[in-house]
Amino acid sequence: MQKSLDRRNFLKLTAAGAAGGLLLGNRTAWATSNNTFRQNGIIHRTLGKTGMKLPVVNLGVMRVDNPRIVTMALDGGMTFLDTAHGYQNGRNEEMLGELLKNRSRDSFYIATKIRGNNEDELMGQFNISMERLQLDYVDILYLHASNSREHVLQEERLRTLSKIKEQGRARFLGVTTHSNEPEVVRAAAGSGVYDVVCPAYNFQMEQLQDLQQAIAEAAGAGLGVIAMKTMAGAYWDRERQDPINTRAALKYALQNENIHTSIPGVTAFHELEDNFDVNRDITMTSDEISDLRLDQAQAGMFCFGCESCKAQCPKNLPVPDIMRSYMYAYGYRDLSLARSTMDSLELPENPCNSCDSCPVKCVRGFDVAHKIRDIGRLQHVPSDFLT
Repeated sequence: MQKSLDRRNFLKLTAAGAAGGLLLGNRTAWATSNNTFRQNGIIHRTLGKTGMKLPVVNLGVMRVDNPRIVTMALDGGMTFLDTAHGYQNGRNEEMLGELLKNRSRDSFYIATKIRGNNEDELMGQFNISMERLQLDYVDILYLHASNSREHVLQEERLRTLSKIKEQGRARFLGVTTHSNEPEVVRAAAGSGVYDVVCPAYNFQMEQLQDLQQAIAEAAGAGLGVIAMKTMAGAYWDRERQDPINTRAALKYALQNENIHTSIPGVTAFHELEDNFDVNRDITMTSDEISDLRLDQAQAGMFCFGCESCKAQCPKNLPVPDIMRSYMYAYGYRDLSLARSTMDSLELPENPCNSCDSCPVKCVRGFDVAHKIRDIGRLQHVPSDFLT
């Protein structure tokens, strides 16, 4: 890993950026980007070769259970909604289906996500999703949570997704990834099949130069790039006493001109109001930059998903996915999402108990064994207590 941009230099560059063009390393930010423009006062970028012109901040619907938040987002100028087959055990798509049937189909864009190993699994999930959404087509259909080149390029997956697109039920195809991101992004960019990539991307990942380069390569190849996990877990601490400045975090991610839009999740109206403000101004103040603690080695709760831990674990546990569940529980306070993520991993009970000591050395300094034991307690809570 290379050292991230230090705060002193970032402050200097931001001051220059306010006058006409912010530079991050060798990247030029939105003020000098040909792909950035304003429409009705809202900053937009074009989503690669899809041609979709989107506000730089849209709505991740994953944790939204109040349809009024979605209505407020659309009425406030956001045009792109992001959901998935598995969110809230399908209730998320059902909520959107009821809400969107009263809106003109050309007034919004929508993405959903499916996962599976073969055509029956993928097509089955997609058909159910379309019934829930009450739509004839989605704008983007993602292969969800890919973590390797092999997963992205597996022939049956490509064939199934391409069939759905040929049927006119998905305009564009994409890949989402939480781990091993540079490899996944490059595989999608070189596939000739995918139109969009959706990686985790936030201020804590600035030091990951290979990810920065992979995203630049994908954007250069014409793929749309949509950032998720821009808030980096929302809190620095497990006890939620030390919040991350999420407005600053969102602005920071958007300094990268290769990020065409973002899909932060919200659960409250005031969070949505903050995102409306960012849609109109992504200029960072010196206080906002300071709040992100760029010159401090503070890990917070966000896992990079670099997967260097997996080879160190004698049980080959999916450590990045478990860390993501930990973040959902303690950062987002979404126990249902944390539990569903844990359940999808099909972990043995108390997976770390037979190890006297943990050999995993996390690049972020996480006490991996402690976090696994901590979040593992959630497996013993009945799921209906969490919904």
